[in-house]
Amino acid sequence: IGVGSTFTTTRTTVCCKESTMAYIKKALCFLAVASSATAKVYYEEKFDATWESRWHKSTFKQEEGTAGDFSLTAGKWFGDEEADKGIQTGPDARFYSIYSEMAEAFNNEGKPLVLQFSVKHEQKMDCGGGYIKLMPASSGAQMADFGGDTPYSIMFGPDICGAGTKRVHAIFTYKGKNLLTKKSIDCETDELTHVYTLVVNPDKTYQILIDNVEKAAGNVEDDWDFLASKTIRDPEASKPEDWDEREQIADPNDVKPEGHDDIPEKIADPEAEKPEDWDDEDDGEWEAPMIENPEFKGEWEPAMIDNTDYKGIWEAPMIDNPEYEADEALHVFPDTKFVGFELWQVKAGTIFDNILVTDDAEYARKFAEDTWGKSKEGEQAMFDSVQATKKAEDDSAKAAADAEKAELEEEEGEDSEDAEEAEEDFEAEETHDEL
Repeated sequence: IGVGSTFTTTRTTVCCKESTMAYIKKALCFLAVASSATAKVYYEEKFDATWESRWHKSTFKQEEGTAGDFSLTAGKWFGDEEADKGIQTGPDARFYSIYSEMAEAFNNEGKPLVLQFSVKHEQKMDCGGGYIKLMPASSGAQMADFGGDTPYSIMFGPDICGAGTKRVHAIFTYKGKNLLTKKSIDCETDELTHVYTLVVNPDKTYQILIDNVEKAAGNVEDDWDFLASKTIRDPEASKPEDWDEREQIADPNDVKPEGHDDIPEKIADPEAEKPEDWDDEDDGEWEAPMIENPEFKGEWEPAMIDNTDYKGIWEAPMIDNPEYEADEALHVFPDTKFVGFELWQVKAGTIFDNILVTDDAEYARKFAEDTWGKSKEGEQAMFDSVQATKKAEDDSAKAAADAEKAELEEEEGEDSEDAEEAEEDFEAEETHDEL
């Protein structure tokens, strides 16, 4: 199967049971077709030496000198250097825009839409995108300058920027608006390869998987704001006059204690004493300073009790929203034709690989296992080895720097002692000369 090609696979299981009595007048044979499913792959890219014949660099940002590039590499760690090659962004702080055309347009009406690809943020991503886009055939005239304003159908994949943004983007375009999922889905943030999968089913359900493990699922109509709400609060409704929202009320039987208002807020400090040097004639009559009265209870208020007439906070009743219009095809993208990456990264180095567009989620699962799955353990082992070597080199460099610093401090100490001895000798000579 050629890279980037369109092809069909068929899986059929046949079960047949025959009677063990070979010579009976009537043989018993039961034949049942258990399952027959056809999977169509609209786009598949594993990136080899011929990848540039299928992918086109956009002119986006080239005149400004801020357009980045892509190069074929397996990176610094991998399981299989040849099989794990993908396209890597570079250099830093650039816009990266590149696309490829599918052999035929994909209409997912009545069938699943499965988008899958792998991402390796080898550079330890600090701020930048790692998502893929699917564009409709209607964007064909704009693809030469494919950029942020080029209309797309789906944008999907990880986005990282600082501590605040570490999420999986899943954006659908609907009637000219780009709709981001209302769910918060965490993305992977390490430096290894991970597979991101989006499945949109004919019944409007969806799944988002990372490394073949489901991370989110639901109904696209519920988790994206495609349509107006089915119901709204009745704008004509008003709260009944006798509706009581007070959860508690003052106890009508509570009585203010006798003498409550006679207690002063402040009193003279009973422990204060007139200073011995106080002169009433010169200083005036001495008065003790005022302090807070511990007996003072403030303004009296009756105790609060539960309100037996409490009905809760009033809300207008829900009614059908006259602006809601059902759309059974809101999840359908009838002419998906282009695959592309349109990104900004502060620190480059992300490697993309194993792109798949199909109508079969099981095929995508197996494709992930046959690519990423076969390399992940080897990649992890190589990554661990590289990190261990780097740590040993860093520790050695630090030890050498610490030793050099200690040696310099020791030399400075010796120089200081020599200077003190020289000064003492000089002072002794001067004293001798004076004598």
